Amino acid sequence: MEIAGSTLTATYTRPKSVGNNFLPSISTMTASYKSHAPPHALSHSLSLPWRPSTYYKVAQVNPTLGRMARSFPSTLEKIPPLSASNRTALFTRYTPDDWFKSNVTNYKTSESWRNSAERLRADTARLVQNKEQLTFRSQQESSKNLGERVSDITFWKSEIQHEIENQIAETNALVEVKKRLERALSETEGPLHVVAQECLYHRERRNGIDLVHDDVEKNLLREVDVIKSCQERMRRHIDRSVQQLSNNRAAQHELERDHSDKFSALRIDNRCHGLRNTSDGISFHRGVDRVDATVSVPETWAKFSDDNLLRSQSERASSAKLRDDIENLLNITSNEMWSQFNNVNVSFTNRIAESFDAKNKLQMHLAKTLQEMFSTEQTIGQIKRAIADKESPMRVAQTRLDERTRRPNVELCRDPSQLRLVDEVQTIDNTINTLKSRLREAEDTLQGLVHTKASLEHDLSVKANSLFIDQEKCMGMRKTFPSTPSEQCIGYCL
Repeated sequence: MEIAGSTLTATYTRPKSVGNNFLPSISTMTASYKSHAPPHALSHSLSLPWRPSTYYKVAQVNPTLGRMARSFPSTLEKIPPLSASNRTALFTRYTPDDWFKSNVTNYKTSESWRNSAERLRADTARLVQNKEQLTFRSQQESSKNLGERVSDITFWKSEIQHEIENQIAETNALVEVKKRLERALSETEGPLHVVAQECLYHRERRNGIDLVHDDVEKNLLREVDVIKSCQERMRRHIDRSVQQLSNNRAAQHELERDHSDKFSALRIDNRCHGLRNTSDGISFHRGVDRVDATVSVPETWAKFSDDNLLRSQSERASSAKLRDDIENLLNITSNEMWSQFNNVNVSFTNRIAESFDAKNKLQMHLAKTLQEMFSTEQTIGQIKRAIADKESPMRVAQTRLDERTRRPNVELCRDPSQLRLVDEVQTIDNTINTLKSRLREAEDTLQGLVHTKASLEHDLSVKANSLFIDQEKCMGMRKTFPSTPSEQCIGYCL
């Protein structure tokens, strides 16, 4: 007997032939159950007349006829010869034993077939029930697997959706940081061209001795180098952010495509999971079970989504690190430019203070020079007047000497008066010569003071020009930029 739920089919036996099947079937019933076993082969040919077993028994006793003839010769002579038809009729008759055997065979055959049919009906009922249970369990298992598949798809779909949202948020954050970096790069052009290079250009207009390679110029050149270095680093990070945005969008595209595929698969599997035997739209699709259109197995299917998630997470981590690098770069470059900006301003302040001090000293020396020139001019005037004052005594002394030369004869005496007059003339002449020499010295000194005054005035004009350039033009431009670090972080670099 079959075990319930087994997929094996029962083997139904047929009644075995009893001895030699010498009688044909007399049943007029047509069996509804067709057996796959071949029918029993008859031991005789159906094309020949059927012969009972008596025929063969008679054939077996034929050798005794000779003995009967020898024993009863008269009796055999009295038996008339049999014709062919009589011989056939005699040979085709049944014996009672044959008749009983035929009935018993029919009874046994009928009982055997009835038992077989009864077993067939019982086994068929069990088979139908088992197959019904098997079909039900198979359908339940399929529905369960579809439900698990729907759960798996829903899980991966939610994970992918969550990762897509995170990727979009990260991409938007990176775009904002990139815009800040680009804005910072564009705003460094002002400090580079307007503040640093323009200051260098204006300072080239200094004159004379003020055209010096001082600390201001060194710090301005260093400021230009710092700004260009910051710009180069910003450009490199902008290129990195462009590449990272491309990678983020590629990962997001793969996630969105996977999400779209899972949405379609979830819709299809939900519909399949909801199908029942009474559902509309179900129909036969012959041969669909032999068509294998699959391209993955559960392991590769899950690995595909997991790889997409890992790739997106890796790109997000790289993007977050790049954002941190950009933030650090903005702070570092801002501090570097701000520090150098302050250094240049301090150098300008010191240089302006030195120029003011030099200018004040020059003005003081110029005032003293002017005062000395005035005093020297007065001295020259006094000397000239002193020389002029000596002319009258000289004329008097010379007139006296000239008059005394007219004394007669012996009166031309070299007396003390004569000697004194001569000495007086010489003394006055020496005095005039000395005064003239001093006058020349005073005039030379005045001329030197004039040259000194011109030099001081020129140097004052140079200092005034340098002060105008450093204080008005250069510092005037630099004052337009933030003066505190907090303002600088918003306006100067960002």
